[in-house]
Amino acid sequence: MIPEIKKDAQTRMTKSIETLRDSLSKVRTGRASTAIVDHLKVNYYGSDMPLSQVATVTVSDARSLTITPWEKPMVAAVEKAILASDLGLTPNTAGTTIRINLPALTEERRKELSKVVHTQGEDSKVAIRNVRRDANQQIKDLLKGKTVTEDDVRKAEEDIQKLTDKAIKDVDDVVKQKETELMAV
Repeated sequence: MIPEIKKDAQTRMTKSIETLRDSLSKVRTGRASTAIVDHLKVNYYGSDMPLSQVATVTVSDARSLTITPWEKPMVAAVEKAILASDLGLTPNTAGTTIRINLPALTEERRKELSKVVHTQGEDSKVAIRNVRRDANQQIKDLLKGKTVTEDDVRKAEEDIQKLTDKAIKDVDDVVKQKETELMAV
């Protein structure tokens, strides 16, 4: 029973880290990345579709993206989705190709984004600590039910703490890597 609790805790902690990586990939850095527009939904004949399912998104150079819709009528819909998004970017259309130029980040904006990155990192750490709390509670419930010994509980709690420490270190590494990427000019 205890190994299942540990495995579940580790899986949930790993998911928290993956969620952090995913959300940080949407934070814009000085370089162009297709992840910036991955979350956009485009109205495709009445239903909202992810941008990647209606167009090809490529990085044309360090500061610009090129979006090529697969159908000519979709150019206007993709443009509309970009303008309506929270990205604050203006698309330039030439025929069936849409270019998005990413302006250089100011120092002030970099610091704001750095704060956002730190906040998301702290949220992930809280989620990981909640997983630890849940796992420890499940183990204590087993002790109350007299299915495990106190030594087993102590050992299991130490193992879960080791998992937590490793997960929090991973979160710190992800945040530090993103901050380095943000501050690079």
